[in-house]
Amino acid sequence: MADSGVSPLPTTPPARSPLFRAEQFMWLTARVLEQRLFAHHFLHGCPQAVEAALDAYRNEDGGYGHALEPDLRGPVSQPLHTARALSVLDAVGRCGGQRVERVCRYLTSVSTPDGALPAVHPGQRGYPTAPFLTVVDHPPSELLTTGPVVGLLHRNEVWHAWLFRATDYCWQAVETLEKSHPYEVRAAVAFLDSAPDRPRARAAADRLGRLVREQRLVALDPDRLDAFPVAAGYAPGEHHFPHDFARSPDSLARAWFTDDEMARSLDHLAAGQQEDGGWPVTWRQWAPAPTLEARPMVTIEALRTLRAYGP
Repeated sequence: MADSGVSPLPTTPPARSPLFRAEQFMWLTARVLEQRLFAHHFLHGCPQAVEAALDAYRNEDGGYGHALEPDLRGPVSQPLHTARALSVLDAVGRCGGQRVERVCRYLTSVSTPDGALPAVHPGQRGYPTAPFLTVVDHPPSELLTTGPVVGLLHRNEVWHAWLFRATDYCWQAVETLEKSHPYEVRAAVAFLDSAPDRPRARAAADRLGRLVREQRLVALDPDRLDAFPVAAGYAPGEHHFPHDFARSPDSLARAWFTDDEMARSLDHLAAGQQEDGGWPVTWRQWAPAPTLEARPMVTIEALRTLRAYGP
């Protein structure tokens, strides 16, 4: 195997084990960033290598572009790319310092009038974009984008002027949700899991969990998927399961589900590994490259979730 720039494993994962198969999939298909991120999580790779790969996507304005989030193509910085960059920095324990200060300045520059983030900044116009991500001149604030960013910054004890209004926006958006969809709920959980006011976060999460079950936004039985509707605008069969909301046992969303429901969900996740070693993309596919680039990201997320819950 070619030199990956990371320390070798003291032992090799057993041949044909899920991790071994996933490793082969990563070397075969993943971008350098995801290869190094996989190595960091599972092969004792160093965080500096991940940072170096991530720098290729960073722009002079402090944001990130260049299809870091595969469904937005082109070089321009976008909130979704930058949210992805922050999640990578968080994963390797490097979400702080001057780099994140520059990110916050970028976030300030693209915020909506109420201090939050749009899903897509109009600078994306003219570049290939997934059809489910619309480009408009004056985009509204979106919890989908703002929630995970605010949550990650609070989780890493980053303090910046941008956070004050953005945090207020997230509280207002989460506490007034009446009808939602799975990706928005996941963004809300990402905010609540790291929001500084823990009693308020627990109360909001309890309410949100009731909404998720009442509106059947989660497929509680993988063997009876026809009993759970797919959200409007989602791809056929694009269900979301308990593990999609509660990525770890520490998440506030874990309390939404019984032990049996979570066990079925995790079994379903483990069974989703495909023959080539990767996990599939379940959202709407619109071009070959975005799907190819997203599968390693999905694979790392699946493995981290399974590891978080243990054997």
